[in-house]
Amino acid sequence: MDAAEYKCPNCNADLKFDLATQKVSCEYCMSSFTIDEIKEIYADIQPQENSAEQAAAEDDFAEHTNLYHCASCGADIMAEDGQTALFCYYCHNPVILSGKLTGSYKPDKVIGFKITRDRALDMFRQWCGDRKFLPKDFKSEQQLEKMTGLYVPFWVADCDLKADFSGIGRSIRTWTSGGYRYTETKEFQVERHGNIYVSGVPADGESKIEDLLMESIEPFDYGELKNFDMSYLSGFYADKYDVDKAAVFPRVKERVTKAGRDEMQKTFSEYTSVSPNAENYNVRSTKWQYMMLPVWFMSYKYDDKIYEFALNGQTGKLAGTPPLDKKKLNLFCVGLCAAITFLGFILGGTGII
Repeated sequence: MDAAEYKCPNCNADLKFDLATQKVSCEYCMSSFTIDEIKEIYADIQPQENSAEQAAAEDDFAEHTNLYHCASCGADIMAEDGQTALFCYYCHNPVILSGKLTGSYKPDKVIGFKITRDRALDMFRQWCGDRKFLPKDFKSEQQLEKMTGLYVPFWVADCDLKADFSGIGRSIRTWTSGGYRYTETKEFQVERHGNIYVSGVPADGESKIEDLLMESIEPFDYGELKNFDMSYLSGFYADKYDVDKAAVFPRVKERVTKAGRDEMQKTFSEYTSVSPNAENYNVRSTKWQYMMLPVWFMSYKYDDKIYEFALNGQTGKLAGTPPLDKKKLNLFCVGLCAAITFLGFILGGTGII
């Protein structure tokens, strides 16, 4: 089989034939297929040509999108012509205009911001709430000015999952008769085989934002997806992705496999318990969409560590890890110990303890 005859149906990289396994494998996303499987998959894939309309949209995107670069942390920030980027929202250092983007970075879809900046700031203040040990300037106006409306690049995958399961199903029945308690256990051989289609699995394409932080503000409502248009960038910034489809595929595969396993478990409702002997979940093919999703983002540097706060710009769901002012905490602990000691002295002097 010619090594370059087929592309990986998950990340579009070249497949190579492995003599040891007699399968074709992708060295980028680690997918593997038998030759029969890859032929079957490709029989169902329809080639798609870029239309003249798509090419014109990519040219327009390239012409009207500026790229700014942070020499300190390496971030690349996108902004439309009318928006000037002055600082990096990751490390807060100045950025410089470095040129234009190619049309290949044009997103397919976008969800616009619904949460205003004022509302995002109010929600951030509520999130801080009664936390006593935040650094003094964490909620300062100077820090709040760094709250940035950011379109984060996401790869969103629709996956065709082939699921195979075999195991032992147990049905357990108990009853009482004549003063005795009886237990009946029946065992059955359980087999399940089928395809499970899992759609809308997101993975952010920005290495500088914690993946767990982005997962924590999910889900986004895909019912409000629109075709990308430059007007959505007006007044906001966007990240240029630096993690490609092949690199995010392992994260996507893990989430898809979990979803497939959960769906499989739903078919075992007639059994008390099921113990697997063998199970396999293989992603046969993946359809990708490159999306810009809205996030209010703020970072804060404290004790040489960067703390990140993110708020879903569509739904308002928020997440982050607040910094801890150790001096405030130590003073509180000293004061608490002093109060306990003083109370013990008073109570001891009165003979209560």
